[in-house]
Amino acid sequence: MAHQIQTIGIIGSGQMGSGIAHVCSLAGFDVLVNDVSEDRIKSSLATISGNMARQAASEKITESDRNAALDRIAAAPDMDALAGCDLVIESATEEEAVKREIFANLKPIVKPSAILASNTSSLSITRLAAETTSPEHFIGIHFMNPVPVMELVEVIRGIATNQATFDSAREFVARLGKTIVVAEDFPGFIVNRILLPMINEAIYTLHEGVGTVDAIDTAMRLGAHHPMGPLQLADFIGLDTCLSIMQVLYEGLADSKYRPCPLLVKYVEAGWLGRKAGRGFYDYSGETPIPTR
Repeated sequence: MAHQIQTIGIIGSGQMGSGIAHVCSLAGFDVLVNDVSEDRIKSSLATISGNMARQAASEKITESDRNAALDRIAAAPDMDALAGCDLVIESATEEEAVKREIFANLKPIVKPSAILASNTSSLSITRLAAETTSPEHFIGIHFMNPVPVMELVEVIRGIATNQATFDSAREFVARLGKTIVVAEDFPGFIVNRILLPMINEAIYTLHEGVGTVDAIDTAMRLGAHHPMGPLQLADFIGLDTCLSIMQVLYEGLADSKYRPCPLLVKYVEAGWLGRKAGRGFYDYSGETPIPTR
């Protein structure tokens, strides 16, 4: 029997966590947002309100929908506030040690029937589940960025995930109006197993001087009809996240074709992480992004 889900806890109020809270509240779920600081949560709630205001202005939702959704979202600065949640989704940074610590801290808090999920884009669901007391109630629910816009969600079972948890996750994602694909628990799942090596190869193409940033992105936009170039997309994702995923693929699959490009490593070491840092393969300090190479 599937678990009944109504109250959702979200750990991590960054771009992904905010987006998940946004779509969950619009779908009628009660949402509690947790993060390491109240300021981050306040910023997240302000972002959600602004994004919903834009949706209302473009008539994608009504103003009453927006107000009702915002009323369903609350700050939860203390993780203990998640005790009554039916589903808790971790959406922290893409570092396994950080995620494992979060799930270890949740052990004495959540109710036995609660489903725990990770929004990880590449890490092993089975390993993360092993950090909990009920790995059968653990699952991967990987949203795409930006969450309110992207239609797809990957659902990933760990080796111990039971059928009721899987069925509940499918029903939850369907209620959000998203399309579900089921991926096996291998590094990168489906989307990032294909997407990130393509981005990494674009960075190698830049690193080796085959083309400039503008040439590479223009080639893929017009030659392959991609909505944005791979280097622009890398900046949007975050170069630190791109590097983390490539490292997971390289270490998990033990194949040299997944070796992160040295230029990607160098940019991350320099703190040039893309749009969120103001600089990556493009400089975002002005009104229009300017290629940096």
